[in-house]
Amino acid sequence: MSDLPATMTAIEITEPGGPEVLKPTTRPVPAAGDGEVLVKVSFAGVNRPDCLQRAGGYPPPPGASDIPGLEIAGEVVAVGPGVTRWKVGDPVCALVAGGGYAEYCTAPADTCSPPPRGYGLAEAAALPENYYTVWTNVFERGRLQKGETILIHGGSSGIGTTAIQLAHAFGARVFATAGSADKVKVCEELGAVRGINYRDEDFVEVMKEAGGADVILDMVGGPYIQRNLDCLKLEGRLVQIAFLQPPVVDKFNFLKVMTQRLTITGSTLRPRTVAQKAAIARQLEDKVWPLLEAGTVKPLIHSTFPLADAAGAHALMESSQHIGKILLQV
Repeated sequence: MSDLPATMTAIEITEPGGPEVLKPTTRPVPAAGDGEVLVKVSFAGVNRPDCLQRAGGYPPPPGASDIPGLEIAGEVVAVGPGVTRWKVGDPVCALVAGGGYAEYCTAPADTCSPPPRGYGLAEAAALPENYYTVWTNVFERGRLQKGETILIHGGSSGIGTTAIQLAHAFGARVFATAGSADKVKVCEELGAVRGINYRDEDFVEVMKEAGGADVILDMVGGPYIQRNLDCLKLEGRLVQIAFLQPPVVDKFNFLKVMTQRLTITGSTLRPRTVAQKAAIARQLEDKVWPLLEAGTVKPLIHSTFPLADAAGAHALMESSQHIGKILLQV
């Protein structure tokens, strides 16, 4: 489009460090390349990988923007060569490998989806990172089936609230850990049969009394790794998606993995190919978008910050005081 500005406001990481290193800057508006669209961003999601990147622990993959931000929603303002599904003016939400904290962001056309019917762009921006992550890890890698039991750690996070709702919607029996009575209550309102306050309850004992878990979704790591194995049923699956505590543990008893025929798996999303992410997007549009449109599941948005206050959004994220999703409004 000839009327696009030459420059835009974006948030850059001035140096590795705390939230205060996130500063507004002026950057050239990117151009849509082959198979890409250029999106005028209305909202961008804030995720823990953004915080990890800001701290210097999660560099962008080769070719990706150094600007943080892994999910966006907005309006297509230009299409690159080879793009047939989208046209200028279309609303989209998209998973991106970086660049979301900006007024404009390019996205692979194949990882874009239309917002579910009835959804505004704020709600749409809260979908890609969480729903891609939960779908691939809980239902593909974790192979969760109707009637099985799942334990979800971090139940009040964006990932956790998504996982609780989807697991419940697909007929699983859901348990979830959280760090306060209010957060436990939210987990149960979303579909968990039992919320577990990890500050004053032992989730291992609770799960043993409940008969154990078929699947555990964990983003904590550290001492949770062995404790998670102690919760699993015969042929249970531990799915690791992040580490709030160290990924390396000194003592690990592998015998239970063998005797109980357990599976330990996990994944990261950002380095996957566009084709792999596109396949996930189509599955979500087919199997999950109808649930969103029917109101069976929904994103929980805790708060929205202006783009210029990305530092405030990161500070809230790292405080763990939020329930659900944090967004930037551009």
